[in-house]
Amino acid sequence: MNRTLAAVLLLTAATMAQRAHAGVEPDVIYGDDDRLDLYQVQNRKLLELADSTVGLFEAWNVRDDGDKAVFFTRHYGESLNLCKEEPFWEQQAGAFCSGSLVAPDVIMTAGHCVRTDMDCASTKFVFGFAITKKGEPPLTTPFGEVYKCDHIIGREQMNKGADWALIKLDRPVTNHAVLKLDLSGTLANGDPLFIIGHPAGLPTKIAGGAKVRDISPPGFFVATLDAYGGNSGSAVFNAKNGLVEGILVRGDIDYTFKGDCQVSKVRAEDAGRGEDVTKISSVGFPLCEYAAGRKTDSLNEQLPKFLDDQAAALSP
Repeated sequence: MNRTLAAVLLLTAATMAQRAHAGVEPDVIYGDDDRLDLYQVQNRKLLELADSTVGLFEAWNVRDDGDKAVFFTRHYGESLNLCKEEPFWEQQAGAFCSGSLVAPDVIMTAGHCVRTDMDCASTKFVFGFAITKKGEPPLTTPFGEVYKCDHIIGREQMNKGADWALIKLDRPVTNHAVLKLDLSGTLANGDPLFIIGHPAGLPTKIAGGAKVRDISPPGFFVATLDAYGGNSGSAVFNAKNGLVEGILVRGDIDYTFKGDCQVSKVRAEDAGRGEDVTKISSVGFPLCEYAAGRKTDSLNEQLPKFLDDQAAALSP
């Protein structure tokens, strides 16, 4: 398949998906609600999207215990010397980056999260590191929710540009949906956004109330997302349609001292440097080439199925 035809097919699929998603605005995370645990979220669409995201863990921090995997984590508040009024102070953190499922056996993340084959081999990709019931921290997960790296399909890391990686998993994912990407190129300044990932390595958080600040830089855009270290690699979604617009890759300083402990640094909506998000268009062609089998013959779902998945509507 030539590059031009691939672009046409992907754009067609993205346009169909965009129309099908119209009206799926997750207003539950707007306003004063920023980072939310999954048990605090009632919007079914948001929960479905969160179900397709992963935490990246150092392999030795996810131990095999028969039919389940045990997480080795750290106390969030104590490990960062946070003030006790800091949200989520009592929770456990473990992920070092975030990612999302963009093909049946492919995870999309930030390029700086997985730099080498050795990095990839020492990383486990975990679905379900989340708090779904109040007061019940995720201490274990079914072992089937833990995946290993087969190889790095492609990656790019530019300090002032795109930063992405596509990771081929050791096996296809059958119980989580592939996320839909917005490859139409129509995102504009002021468009509303939300992010799903693992800020500071915490269990999955959904944070909204953000918008595009500057769409113009090549390879990335700047947004007002509430993001932290650990959110690197998180999928950033368009709040109008629920489609993935990019990958969180860079940002401002997370914390500041308040006396002898730290708190999150709070900025006005139009202040600070903003958060950098790799544009999904930077990843679209490599993913399409992979799906078409141009770089590997091992994909279980070939291009027609991939495009059908991208064009399919989320169930109402």
